[in-house]
Amino acid sequence: MREQVNFGKMLHGGDYNPEQWLDMPEILEKDIEYFKKAKINQVSMGIFSWAMLEPEEGKYQFEWMAEVIERLYKNGISVLLATPSGARPKWMADKYPEVLRVDETRHRNLFGGRHNHCYTSPVYREKVRQMNMELAKRFGNHPAVIGWHLSNEYGGECHCPLCQEEFRKWLKEKYGTIEKLNKAWATTFWSHVYNDFSQIESPSSRGENGVHGLNLDWKRFVTDRTVDFTRFEAQAVKDGGSDLPVMINMMYNFSGLNYHKFQDVVDIVTWDNYPCWHKYPEPETAMDTAMQHDIMRSIQKRPFLLMESCPSATNWQSVSKLKKPGMLKAASLQAVAHGSDSVQYFQLRQSRGSSEKFHGAVIDHYGKEDTRVFQEVTEVGEALEQLQEMTGSLTHAQVAVIYDWENRWAMEDAAGPRNENLFYKQAVEKSYWAFRKQGLDVDVIDMEQEIEGYQVVAAPMLYMFRAGFQEKAKQYVENGGKLILTYWSGIVDDTDLCFLGGTPHGLMDVFGLRSTEIDGLYEGESNQAIPVEGNSLNLTKTYSCEHLCDLVKTDGAEVLMTYGSDFYAGMPALTCNPYGQGEAYYVCADFEQGFYDEVYRKISSKAGVKRIVSHIPYGVEVTTRENEKARYLIVQNFNRNRTEVKLPTEEFQLWYGTYDGTIAGFDTVILRKEK
Repeated sequence: MREQVNFGKMLHGGDYNPEQWLDMPEILEKDIEYFKKAKINQVSMGIFSWAMLEPEEGKYQFEWMAEVIERLYKNGISVLLATPSGARPKWMADKYPEVLRVDETRHRNLFGGRHNHCYTSPVYREKVRQMNMELAKRFGNHPAVIGWHLSNEYGGECHCPLCQEEFRKWLKEKYGTIEKLNKAWATTFWSHVYNDFSQIESPSSRGENGVHGLNLDWKRFVTDRTVDFTRFEAQAVKDGGSDLPVMINMMYNFSGLNYHKFQDVVDIVTWDNYPCWHKYPEPETAMDTAMQHDIMRSIQKRPFLLMESCPSATNWQSVSKLKKPGMLKAASLQAVAHGSDSVQYFQLRQSRGSSEKFHGAVIDHYGKEDTRVFQEVTEVGEALEQLQEMTGSLTHAQVAVIYDWENRWAMEDAAGPRNENLFYKQAVEKSYWAFRKQGLDVDVIDMEQEIEGYQVVAAPMLYMFRAGFQEKAKQYVENGGKLILTYWSGIVDDTDLCFLGGTPHGLMDVFGLRSTEIDGLYEGESNQAIPVEGNSLNLTKTYSCEHLCDLVKTDGAEVLMTYGSDFYAGMPALTCNPYGQGEAYYVCADFEQGFYDEVYRKISSKAGVKRIVSHIPYGVEVTTRENEKARYLIVQNFNRNRTEVKLPTEEFQLWYGTYDGTIAGFDTVILRKEK
């Protein structure tokens, strides 16, 4: 992994598009004045500027950008300079139609949109390389420029002949022989055996889409193509003479790419965050957003950047809701609490036309500073200035939850006990929330990352075992760890072939049981888990479950709870098996949140997990960051009303915010403990 990036300050800024205002220089002058008032110290530039930077092939027009960058620099504002590959100019599509993507029905797209280009096309790669090198030569060593924002929200796939050929090469490198591929994909089913790699095509609704190994490997290939293109972009910048850190902006719960594969490609993880605040109770939205922050932080296990957020209302959600007073600051500081070294917005100045003209901005069409949004952005900037000392500080989690992209791909394609609403993300959230309600920092990792060192690890719905997970899990429990596995786990290998001989594969001895059947419940159907008298976790409450119920046969495991109804009444619903120095817990069904809250609290206590705040009211979040100077305890109230919470003020000193035994609605308090 590359060295940690530290810009030496909390970045406050976002997407800036001065090319939209070149005919109105007075606006560009006014922008600088407003940026300084709002404590904005950074902008992201050039993200969709290709047509303005190269209006005709080979004719570069960088003067306007140079003037803006110089003006920003003189006013103390840094620049994350983008490569403009997110959208190509019209002349390129007209002259080189191969750069446009082909969809899964094998039709080539027309010009338009974002990311409508082929990552394999030699022409497109050459044009991107030329542009990136020119930008790096011109601006890569300018003192205002602090990093490279590669493209914008990479995503999508291309099924053109060039990509088909690359896919075949990728498969040949992975499997070696067509015989091994046929075995891994179980192609004898429905007589889909391939005689040669040249016969293979990507999945299509007009052709093959029922070979699950093919579907899974195609998704892996799409990620690998995108990673390769990202490397290509980064190398072009470097070849142009710039060694500044590179980054890409990832997206919320995006299933199209396995973001963990970018771990060693980017210097710092960055992502775009657009929650639907006020659609649901704010504490629920806050918890969902917190998990996404922790997913991003856990990719490299170090600080990330919040690359985009909305200072007001978006214009593309089903309902574009305004943020209530205080919400912007609460959401912004939540990112910082979970490891961000920035708060950045889309957009700084609201565009006048096209698809995002009504998307919220720091400076709206009114164009002045006496707006509620501008004042709240200024408050965020002032807060970040006070929190500069936290820049670069880390989060050290005692517990982890596994949320694996490739497992998700395979499970959603499985054609198993539920073909609608498997609720994988929700299952992960229940485990995550159960830890967070204890005030614990949580790493959200995939199966390729190590689990040694955590005191408790939850692994919900690991349908696929890959990356040697079963060996890691066995060693982890043997060495004293407490592992929680759930229903529908250890069913298939990494090519989606079902394991033979019993599941959870390779871990039946660790968990002291075997899964025999799994029951898919209709919507509205439920069962219950009843505690066994004298169980080792001292559970006394009955909990309901729905969606999926795993029927297991124990072989040494202690039964803590049993099902309450249906033909499997009395069968295990929760078990615990001592193994080596540790314990392996198996959750047999999709339980209500209260089950996880109680069970995880008691398992964490048995594991010796340390809590800083003993009682955390509903809607209050507790997170920590630390550096060589101090440990920071960040407490946020996502309730609308003032909430009472007891904080360890005898151990920590109040460092930011107002605390009198209560915290105001949507407010943040930070306590600091000197090291």
